[in-house]
Amino acid sequence: MWDRLLDQMLTHLIRRGALEITLPDQPTRRYGDAGADAIRLFVEDPDFARKAVLNPDLTVGEAYMDGRLTIGDDDLHGFLGLVLDNRGHGASHWSLNANLLLRRLIRRVQQNNPIGTAQSNVAHHYDLSAALYDLFLDADKQYSCAYFKTPDDSLEQAQAQKKAHIAAKLNLSPGMRVLDIGCGWGGMGLTLAKDYGVRVVGVTLSEEQHKIAVARAAEAGLSERVDFRLVDYREVNETFDRIVSVGMFEHVGVPHYREYFRHVHDKLNKSGVALIHTIGRAEPPGTTSPWVLKYIFPGGYVPAMSEAMKAIEKERLYTTDVEIWRLHYADTLRHWYDRFVARQDDARELYDDRFCRMWRYYLAASEMTFRKHRQVVFQFQLTKQQDAVPLTRDYIYLQRP
Repeated sequence: MWDRLLDQMLTHLIRRGALEITLPDQPTRRYGDAGADAIRLFVEDPDFARKAVLNPDLTVGEAYMDGRLTIGDDDLHGFLGLVLDNRGHGASHWSLNANLLLRRLIRRVQQNNPIGTAQSNVAHHYDLSAALYDLFLDADKQYSCAYFKTPDDSLEQAQAQKKAHIAAKLNLSPGMRVLDIGCGWGGMGLTLAKDYGVRVVGVTLSEEQHKIAVARAAEAGLSERVDFRLVDYREVNETFDRIVSVGMFEHVGVPHYREYFRHVHDKLNKSGVALIHTIGRAEPPGTTSPWVLKYIFPGGYVPAMSEAMKAIEKERLYTTDVEIWRLHYADTLRHWYDRFVARQDDARELYDDRFCRMWRYYLAASEMTFRKHRQVVFQFQLTKQQDAVPLTRDYIYLQRP
């Protein structure tokens, strides 16, 4: 029965391109365009069909991690791109729809991130060995979407351009106080202090990130101007001229959106400006992959613009600018993937083969989601009064260090 259901699901799913799959003790089956070169899957798990029908995202990801599913020529990008391209063009099956419905029913529970839970979720990913992130990030340890002005930009150049673009939107003046919500390893805060003359409070829930950020501030001679704290943003009781948050909103969770923007409102001075940079979905609200929730970002969720805007509107904030970056993150992730693969032996010494397969799967799936499945980046500029920033966008392209 399960083999038949998997056959039906793949027949409905693969309409563009072609897929061949070989299950244990089964003949190879082909799906999709008869004239296309096929992506080839080889499965060694005799229970794969049942598990794939009941929970396809989790099953395929785990099977690849465990080596029970291999891909011809290890064409991970090709396989994930094939599946996500078909899903992005509306291909589906009742079993996939049933799985999505179940995920929707429990998503608010999965995204419940009170202060204690938020810290443990952050630790799962960001308290991995700092040496791991050194394998694939730029020298400034920017773990978010870079900004590519040309396809030939290096990763380091594109990350510097991202920080400069965000700083321009903040419309900074020397001496301003800036709150960096989710400061990571400190790169944004250190850049704003050094290049723009502001004073920064950066907050993170990751002990590893906090330790490194503090050390970097001391090494740069910026400890008096950059205060990195190991604390939840909800426990900061000061007000600021500016708030910046890059790559943190994805960890807030829909049940906490109003709470998040309430804190942004309350922590801004009367003429303050906030810039919220987050991955977003260019489609209605959805759910997070069970594989991502289990192995990569517990409690994580990529918001639809309608979900974020609904909360913003209710917290008495003006949305003074919205910008959407499309393929910038896909290009960022390709740089990360290539760098990680080039130093995979070093990663294997830190962890093991299974971890390396998991990390490759994570980076490749993330890239192909941006390329094929309606995922983008949102930048929301928010204020408490409508004239807090100039009335045209010209200043954004003039404000450079």
